[in-house]
Parts: sequence; C-alpha cells; structure tokens
Amino acid sequence: MKRDLPTMTHEQMVAKMLQNPAVRAEYERLNREEFAILDEMLAARRAAGLTQAQVAERMGTKAPAVARLESALASGKHSPSIDTLRKYAKALGKRVEVHLV
Repeated sequence: MKRDLPTMTHEQMVAKMLQNPAVRAEYERLNREEFAILDEMLAARRAAGLTQAQVAERMGTKAPAVARLESALASGKHSPSIDTLRKYAKALGKRVEVHLV
C-alpha cells in the first residue's frame, strides 16, 4: 500500500528543521563562521582598494567568478576550496591561515 507523503519546498523543509533547537544552534554556528570569513575577505578587498573585476584579473578568472565566490559565502550555499581562498588572498597581497581552536 503506497502512502502519499506531503511535498515540501526546500524553504519549508529548512524552516521545519530549524524549529529543532539543536539544529538551529548548529545552523547559526556554521553561518557565523562563514560570515566571519566573508567579512574578512570583503574588508581585505576594500583595504586593497580593489574591485571584484580587479581581483578576478589577478586571480586569472572573470569578475562573475569572484562575485559568485563572495555571494556563495553570504548565502551559505557553497564553501570555497582552500585553493580558491588562497588565490583570492594572493590577489589581495594576503595569505590564508587556518587555525583549529
């Protein structure tokens, strides 16, 4: 006997899962970490006085790729590779450091 399950959109499923306090706490912790990285990246780009297009040129890519990188971190939909972060940092005259605490 086949049972029809209710369908949910991705947004509805996320909203339902976030009602669980443990899930919400982990979600917020992960978002804080990713936003901290994004804040550092944007601050470094501003301090270097560079546009996304200029960073892209130094990375050997196109401006939309840098825009996607920055927006992916803002949305939490994608985590860039360490190699991509290194290229971004190098384009700004910086380096990446990873610390486990």
